[in-house]
Amino acid sequence: MAHLLMVESWVGSMSRLLPRAIREGGHEFTFLTRDLHHYLRAAPEGTAHPLLGARNILTVDTNDLGEAPATGPGAPGGGLLPYVERLHRSLGFDGVLTSCDYYLPAVARIAERLGLPGPSYAAVSAACRKDRTREALAAAGLPGPGFARCADLAEATAAAAELGYPLVLKPVDLCAGMFVRRVDDERQLAEAHRALAGFPVNARGQRREPAVLLEELLDGPEVSVETVSYGGRTRVVGVTDKSIGGAPAFIETGHMFPAALDAEQAAEARETAVRAVAALGLDEVVAHTEIKLTRRGPRVVEVNPRPAGNRITELVRHVTGIDLAAACVDVALGREPELAPRDTGLRSAAVGFLVPEREGVLEAIDGRDRLDAEPAELIEVQLAEPGRAVKAAGSNNEYLGHLMAGDPEGPGARARVEDLLAQLCPRVVSL
Repeated sequence: MAHLLMVESWVGSMSRLLPRAIREGGHEFTFLTRDLHHYLRAAPEGTAHPLLGARNILTVDTNDLGEAPATGPGAPGGGLLPYVERLHRSLGFDGVLTSCDYYLPAVARIAERLGLPGPSYAAVSAACRKDRTREALAAAGLPGPGFARCADLAEATAAAAELGYPLVLKPVDLCAGMFVRRVDDERQLAEAHRALAGFPVNARGQRREPAVLLEELLDGPEVSVETVSYGGRTRVVGVTDKSIGGAPAFIETGHMFPAALDAEQAAEARETAVRAVAALGLDEVVAHTEIKLTRRGPRVVEVNPRPAGNRITELVRHVTGIDLAAACVDVALGREPELAPRDTGLRSAAVGFLVPEREGVLEAIDGRDRLDAEPAELIEVQLAEPGRAVKAAGSNNEYLGHLMAGDPEGPGARARVEDLLAQLCPRVVSL
């Protein structure tokens, strides 16, 4: 039995998948957080809270790394690293991990400080910053969009004039599509920049980098490549497709695994992802690399050094039997993960998200009663309950629920999910 340190987590599906993978692997974990109430507010209904499986739940300021080393068992020292060093002497950790993007660099730094397995701090830090990722990929010769890192609106305006519209404005250090916007002219650029500037602190209380990234708008469908790197070798588990809506935002409205690509497209996406992971120097990591399949060839959107979110990890397991959450636990322990696929009876699985279009209060979701009569291919249904406050979606954080379905015959899962979603109609009343 191994003992893992988990530093923060999301409150969505990965908050359940990682504790389950730890438990099913015969291990245990200690959970470290700066705000336990953040998780208690989001306790999943009808299921045991994932943190009930923790051996210990401890509170410390996880946003303050505190690089000064502790010098003895009772030595004073503020910050996360000195605290974890003292914990390690008492509790003994075999690995450290997180499912929250905002703490991936901190986890890599802890692993280095304690001599535990894991990707390098430099590589993870570069992957978690969109501007540094662009620079690393360009230096490695991977084709990509024209881009510019801009310290303020004046720099962004000048860079946009040089790059040429349409462009995409991105924060360099947020996730879930937050504040990523298409801009077609100087007015839209100023509006998008102003909206982002009004969000100086992220959801975990960390002050944001105010710089923005401007990129040429890439054409073509988007996919993600799910990989596991261990011992200097990156293995591709599969390619997932993605549907996008909510313009000028880029909201993920659904996914299907495996992506319905021809052999050449799939091979190009796989090769591009492996090259991107290598360019960043990532190893001992499960990664989720987003790629646009443009007319000029595949182009990397971003590289995420953690298992895929938004139910993709579940889709992979439903189709292949491969558990990427378990693989994440294995590499955190310095163990080669089990990645052999098995027959699950499904040839594809898809998820579709119910995206709100207006603000107000959810009165009902018409059509949800029809789902009770659906066949077994409907794997999962989660829909918001009446009375919930609703925001018009601007990122992947405002869904009103999702449907997941499988197809035992071929790549028909996406069409099945889209048909079912079309039967649902949220009734949102104004406040």
